[in-house]
Amino acid sequence: MHETPGMAASRPPADLSRRLFGHLHRSDQQRWGHVYLQGLMRTQGKKTVRRMAAVVTGSEAASASLHQFVNASPWEWAPARGELARWAVQSLPVRAWTLAPAVLPKRGSHSVGVHQRFLPESGRTVNCQLGLGLFLDAGRAHVPVDWRLFLPPRFTRDEAVRDRVKVPATAEAEPLWAHALRLVEEMTSWSNGGTAPVVADLTALCDVVPLAQRLHGSGHSFVLALPGQTTLADPELPPGERESVRGLLLRRGVRHPVGAGRQVVSYDTPVRGLRPDGEPGRGAGRLLAEWDASGGRPDRIWLTNITDRHPAELLELARSPHRAQGAIRRMGEDFGLLDFEGRSFPGWHRHMTLVSAAYACSTLEGVGR
Repeated sequence: MHETPGMAASRPPADLSRRLFGHLHRSDQQRWGHVYLQGLMRTQGKKTVRRMAAVVTGSEAASASLHQFVNASPWEWAPARGELARWAVQSLPVRAWTLAPAVLPKRGSHSVGVHQRFLPESGRTVNCQLGLGLFLDAGRAHVPVDWRLFLPPRFTRDEAVRDRVKVPATAEAEPLWAHALRLVEEMTSWSNGGTAPVVADLTALCDVVPLAQRLHGSGHSFVLALPGQTTLADPELPPGERESVRGLLLRRGVRHPVGAGRQVVSYDTPVRGLRPDGEPGRGAGRLLAEWDASGGRPDRIWLTNITDRHPAELLELARSPHRAQGAIRRMGEDFGLLDFEGRSFPGWHRHMTLVSAAYACSTLEGVGR
């Protein structure tokens, strides 16, 4: 299913601008926030502050004010993201909260969070920032509403580096699964406790099992990709008798034909949970995969604690991370995701907030909001 966001020439609705920037006390901040948002949506090609200023205001001289607004003006991005999330939920039939990584290539070593990372899908090492986004999946649309930035240890342990890129004292170097959990917690607070299944494929980036344990312990349903060699801890089996998830599916899975020579294989397995207070728990779970009925290995294996839906329906939900990656590519091509002119932690988060809002406006327009 292909998402069809509108062209970047569309304009942000006035009501969304008011919601995003209404918490800002100064009228000039609100004005420049609206100009930056318009610039991301209306400027063709690279979204430099100079080009955006010229398109929206008719004067390149306004670029200094745009740069100041994003990089130095003291405003919090979390309230704006909360408003964006609530606006999107009111506009779309959200079926999942999808977590998807964004690799942002960078030159040099001075931008916040920049590091060398090997990318298995391309087989090469790149100099980059790594962001993790939470997308609201409505089937025809994947709307980004929140972001976390992965910070290598040098950005939190070296005080000189930390001060230079303005990393706040509350930010720590955390594994990516912990960032994922924080995104889910924040979205839960914005939705007044409402929730949706959490879907993610982070197998190339982190150990997913701790995320699954904490999501289950917090009462969240999930569909998470696992590497085939993963061994799930089952207290009823000694370590030597535990099989990989691929082995469990191949030797013990139940096959469900889905047509066109394809089959879904499932295996019921307990899921361990870890509650916020540290108490362990346990519940029903299921392993899922889809592959050619003639044999071979599945592309992805998924672990879920949703046991009351057909496996084929859950695997359709599991396609959400791939579609979110499509949204990230279009954000880079048309909405300035890769065009941030700055190096600081606050600037990065503000830019990502505004890019998300610009993409959300165009996407919701494209699906007939």
